[in-house]
Amino acid sequence: MIYMYKIGVVGDKNSIIAFKAIGIDVYPVVGEEEGRKAIDRMAANGYAIIFVTEQIAKDLGETIDRYSNKVTPAIILIPSNQGSLNIGMQRINDNVEKAVGVNIL
Repeated sequence: MIYMYKIGVVGDKNSIIAFKAIGIDVYPVVGEEEGRKAIDRMAANGYAIIFVTEQIAKDLGETIDRYSNKVTPAIILIPSNQGSLNIGMQRINDNVEKAVGVNIL
Protein backbone atom coordinates (compact mmCIF):
# COMPACT_ATOMS: atom_id res chain seq x y z
CA MET A 1 0.00 0.00 0.00
CA ILE A 2 1.33 3.40 -0.96
CA TYR A 3 0.56 6.24 1.41
CA MET A 4 0.89 9.78 0.16
CA TYR A 5 1.82 12.26 2.85
CA LYS A 6 0.42 15.74 2.60
CA ILE A 7 2.43 18.97 2.50
CA GLY A 8 1.05 22.32 3.56
CA VAL A 9 2.14 25.88 4.18
CA VAL A 10 0.95 28.38 6.80
CA GLY A 11 1.50 32.11 6.56
CA ASP A 12 0.11 35.38 5.30
CA LYS A 13 -1.78 35.07 2.02
CA ASN A 14 0.66 37.10 -0.09
CA SER A 15 3.64 34.98 1.02
CA ILE A 16 2.12 31.55 0.48
CA ILE A 17 -0.28 31.79 -2.46
CA ALA A 18 2.42 30.73 -4.96
CA PHE A 19 2.73 27.35 -3.22
CA LYS A 20 -0.77 26.51 -4.42
CA ALA A 21 0.49 26.51 -8.02
CA ILE A 22 2.78 23.56 -7.28
CA GLY A 23 0.11 21.54 -5.48
CA ILE A 24 0.89 22.37 -1.85
CA ASP A 25 -2.09 23.03 0.42
CA VAL A 26 -2.10 26.65 1.59
CA TYR A 27 -3.50 27.91 4.88
CA PRO A 28 -3.52 31.71 4.97
CA VAL A 29 -3.63 32.99 8.54
CA VAL A 30 -3.57 36.31 10.33
CA GLY A 31 -2.03 36.29 13.78
CA GLU A 32 -0.82 33.89 16.39
CA GLU A 33 -4.09 32.14 17.27
CA GLU A 34 -5.01 31.34 13.65
CA GLY A 35 -1.47 30.08 13.03
CA ARG A 36 -1.56 27.80 16.06
CA LYS A 37 -4.95 26.37 15.09
CA ALA A 38 -3.86 25.77 11.50
CA ILE A 39 -0.68 23.92 12.53
CA ASP A 40 -2.53 21.77 15.09
CA ARG A 41 -5.28 20.96 12.58
CA MET A 42 -2.75 20.01 9.89
CA ALA A 43 -0.80 17.81 12.32
CA ALA A 44 -4.02 16.03 13.33
CA ASN A 45 -4.92 15.49 9.67
CA GLY A 46 -1.74 13.67 8.67
CA TYR A 47 0.44 16.38 7.15
CA ALA A 48 4.05 15.19 7.01
CA ILE A 49 5.61 18.56 6.18
CA ILE A 50 4.33 21.94 7.28
CA PHE A 51 6.10 25.05 6.01
CA VAL A 52 5.51 28.08 8.23
CA THR A 53 6.57 31.61 7.40
CA GLU A 54 8.96 33.13 9.92
CA GLN A 55 6.60 36.08 10.47
CA ILE A 56 3.95 33.67 11.84
CA ALA A 57 6.44 31.29 13.51
CA LYS A 58 8.05 34.00 15.64
CA ASP A 59 5.01 33.97 17.93
CA LEU A 60 4.45 30.19 17.85
CA GLY A 61 7.55 28.87 19.60
CA GLU A 62 5.61 26.65 22.00
CA THR A 63 3.48 25.13 19.22
CA ILE A 64 6.47 24.47 16.98
CA ASP A 65 8.52 23.01 19.85
CA ARG A 66 5.68 20.60 20.64
CA TYR A 67 6.20 18.93 17.25
CA SER A 68 10.01 19.20 17.08
CA ASN A 69 10.63 15.79 18.70
CA LYS A 70 8.06 13.96 16.59
CA VAL A 71 8.70 12.27 13.27
CA THR A 72 5.74 13.98 11.65
CA PRO A 73 4.94 16.66 11.00
CA ALA A 74 8.28 18.23 10.15
CA ILE A 75 7.83 21.96 10.60
CA ILE A 76 10.11 23.97 8.37
CA LEU A 77 10.41 27.74 8.71
CA ILE A 78 10.61 29.77 5.52
CA PRO A 79 11.00 33.51 4.89
CA SER A 80 7.89 35.49 4.04
CA ASN A 81 7.59 37.96 1.20
CA GLN A 82 8.78 40.59 3.73
CA GLY A 83 12.18 38.89 4.00
CA SER A 84 13.88 36.61 6.48
CA LEU A 85 14.07 37.00 10.23
CA ASN A 86 16.83 34.32 10.31
CA ILE A 87 14.74 32.20 12.69
CA GLY A 88 14.81 29.21 10.32
CA MET A 89 18.59 29.37 9.87
CA GLN A 90 19.08 29.66 13.62
CA ARG A 91 16.98 26.49 14.15
CA ILE A 92 19.16 24.65 11.61
CA ASN A 93 22.34 25.84 13.34
CA ASP A 94 20.98 24.76 16.74
CA ASN A 95 20.04 21.30 15.43
CA VAL A 96 23.42 20.79 13.76
CA GLU A 97 25.20 21.84 16.94
CA LYS A 98 23.06 19.47 19.00
CA ALA A 99 23.72 16.56 16.60
CA VAL A 100 27.45 17.14 16.04
CA GLY A 101 28.43 18.78 19.29
CA VAL A 102 29.81 21.88 17.67
CA ASN A 103 28.44 24.38 15.17
CA ILE A 104 30.06 23.45 11.85
CA LEU A 105 28.02 25.91 9.82
